[in-house]
Amino acid sequence: QVHIVESGGGLVQPGGSLRLSCAVSGPTLDSYAIGWFRQAPGKGREGVSCRSSADGRTYYADSVKGRFAISRDNAKNTLYLQMDSLRPEDTAVYYCATRMVGYYYCSFDGSQYNYWGPGTQVTVSS
Repeated sequence: QVHIVESGGGLVQPGGSLRLSCAVSGPTLDSYAIGWFRQAPGKGREGVSCRSSADGRTYYADSVKGRFAISRDNAKNTLYLQMDSLRPEDTAVYYCATRMVGYYYCSFDGSQYNYWGPGTQVTVSS
């Protein structure tokens, strides 16, 4: 069983930075693909970034490319999302999700993910 807890959200001014954390209990991060998604008020869920554990490749939505970056701490079994140059349109609840153990390739299709955290609010506003 995989249990996920996100943290690190908050209120930040445009142009600022935040680092989100996704602490996963259960199988190690190399056991499955993992992704970050977000949902803004009145909008559908959007894939932001993901990591395929098969080859370590990371992927980013065009809207965040060059501004967001994934990293991880294997000792803590935690994935991070560093968010720089934040914009008001980045305001959303951010979710971390994993696929089933043994499914190593990630995508931005949320229906492929089996375990989700409760989310953390990110608000970008002056």
